[in-house]
Formats: sequence, C-alpha cells, structure tokens
Amino acid sequence: MSRMDKVNNQMKRVISQILQQEFGDPRMAFVTITHVDTSPDLKNAKVFFTVLGDEQAVKGALRSLNKARGMIRHAVSQRMVIRHTPELNFIHDQSINYSVEIEERLKEIYDEQKEN
Repeated sequence: MSRMDKVNNQMKRVISQILQQEFGDPRMAFVTITHVDTSPDLKNAKVFFTVLGDEQAVKGALRSLNKARGMIRHAVSQRMVIRHTPELNFIHDQSINYSVEIEERLKEIYDEQKEN
C-alpha cells in the first residue's frame, strides 16, 4: 500500500468519525464517505460521499457538508499527523446508483431472454 493510499484511507476514516460524532445536522445521518482522493501535494482532497434518499437528500447533504467544510478540515488537522491539511471538496458518488442501474438493465435482458 502506497503512502497516498494510507493518507486517503486514514482521511476517509477520520472524516467518517467526525460526521458521526460531531454533527447534529439530521441531513448528515445517512451520509457515508465512500472514498477520498488526495492530490500528491496534499493541497486538495476530493471526498466522495453517498446519502440514503432522493435528490433532495443529496442536495441537502452536499449543502451541509460545504457549510461545515472549514470545521471538518480543522477537525481533520487535529486528528491526523500530516504536513498540510488539504482543502476538502465534497462530491456525490454516483457509482452505487450506476451499478444499480446496470443491474436492473441486466435483469431486464435476462427476463426477456427467459421469455423467448
């Protein structure tokens, strides 16, 4: 495992803990951090998340994460020993939705073939 993988995994774990322990916002109750992609210079980090619910839940969670970006970054800096704490950019991870879509289409194809 490379150094960047270790940084990304630790950052994912720390941000997840921060959201669970320090957030009183009910919109954050169903937010899951799926992965973090930190730039090699540690100046920026893309934080991918999913949230249970519809598009409104996603928008609400993204709005809350962006509002709390500074607080989350500060908490990360206190919990991790790294030279620079990156700027956090929250991105909705749509890979789960995409995989569900593919699974549904494959099921449709299978059902059509079964009928014929």
